[in-house]
Amino acid sequence: MIYTFPFFAFLIFSISVDAKLNVVFILADDMGRDTWGAYGGKDCKTPNIDRLAKDGARFDRSYCTVAMCAPFRQELYSGRSPWRTGTLPNHSKSVPGTKSIIHYLKPLGYRVALLGKSHVGPKESYPFERLGDVSKQEDANPQLLSKSQKFFDDCLTAKEPFCLFIGSHDSHAPFTTGNPSLYDPLKIQVPPYWVDTPELREVMVKYYAEISNFDSLVGMMRSELEKRNLWDDTIFMVCSEQGTQLPFAKWTCYDNGLHTGFVAHWPGCSKPGSVVSELVTTADITPTLVDGLGGKLKKGDCDGKSFLHLFQGNGEPIHDNVLGAFTNCRISNNRDRVYPIRSIRDKRYALIYNPNYSSITSNVTLTQALELKQSGAVKKDLTPAASWVLKGRNDHSAKSFIHKLNHRPEYELYDLQEDPYELKNLSDNPKYKKVLVRLKKSLHQQLQVMGDSDPMVTEQAFLSLVQKRKRK
Repeated sequence: MIYTFPFFAFLIFSISVDAKLNVVFILADDMGRDTWGAYGGKDCKTPNIDRLAKDGARFDRSYCTVAMCAPFRQELYSGRSPWRTGTLPNHSKSVPGTKSIIHYLKPLGYRVALLGKSHVGPKESYPFERLGDVSKQEDANPQLLSKSQKFFDDCLTAKEPFCLFIGSHDSHAPFTTGNPSLYDPLKIQVPPYWVDTPELREVMVKYYAEISNFDSLVGMMRSELEKRNLWDDTIFMVCSEQGTQLPFAKWTCYDNGLHTGFVAHWPGCSKPGSVVSELVTTADITPTLVDGLGGKLKKGDCDGKSFLHLFQGNGEPIHDNVLGAFTNCRISNNRDRVYPIRSIRDKRYALIYNPNYSSITSNVTLTQALELKQSGAVKKDLTPAASWVLKGRNDHSAKSFIHKLNHRPEYELYDLQEDPYELKNLSDNPKYKKVLVRLKKSLHQQLQVMGDSDPMVTEQAFLSLVQKRKRK
């Protein structure tokens, strides 16, 4: 049956308020979306995530603003942009007065809890019911399962609706969990945006093992809800967070960093096997949940927008484009390097702006590669990026990737429809001049509105603040 939007909105509101739907949101850690079978992954085993996508909705254009853990999570929980919360750098805390989903759901009677990785602050802005962190040194799934079971049972006994966020450490380096024997390094396919080396394949095996371990957690949580007859009363969401720590993903504004995997089952709302192709952002999740659970946000509470209507393919798009940002400040090994990046994407094109393009960029995963390029000294236990540099001495096809590790042009323009891996920069192609001009204008206008018209000045201010704290 096809509903008109007004009736559909009333239907969802009735379900949400009368039935008091619960929420379980499971968040990975530095996990590339294209490893999931639901997004076309061929080698990595993710049967539970794939099943969820078949039972619910898959979001094909879901983006975060910053591909780093602390900014991502504070955007998720607050529904506000990192410019507004002051969390563009990693390991940052939100400015005083920031509100989050807890402030909006608790008045509706919800217990709003966080289990596992946090990486947000201050407590006044994110006053979750804390169920505790878990170990990264061993498989944490049994700990997450046990603590979730107790929480579910406590809520059932008290007849209280709940919203539980579970932050897994899986897929964040160092890779220590999962079963690497599930994967043969000689048989897995290396994506076209990476240089194929034995060192990369060995890391990919460990990385894939953690992704499969995360997938097992998704299956465990679903099973617990089903055992308690809660599945049909629970919004169940799974998100990959930002991209992997391997090159050209996390710590960048490339698609592999900002493009997130997001699948969801919303009882009475999502259609089985549906695909949402409109642009949504991490900041949209909190307003969507508040909207769907019967809350009412005041103007200015969130920067994100509710995408509730998109589950059924109804209504207009909520974004014409989405922004991305990166600041090198507070990144391990490179805390003093000033190299901001900004980006804008619409449904087809991505524009990346590198203000300090005449300098070099690096991060903790690129440090050894940079040292090898500069000194020529070969060390044992090469990182994947460093192994590319070594291979590039005799492999001309790898040289463009090696150059791209540390050197970026001022502008990069990519046609995501024809070039989803962003391998061909079109910024100098006359055919795309109108697209380039349009996106540049929109990007710089939006940055100016947010007080970030000169990202170099923005990042230097962050760096000065860090240096002042060191002197105290």
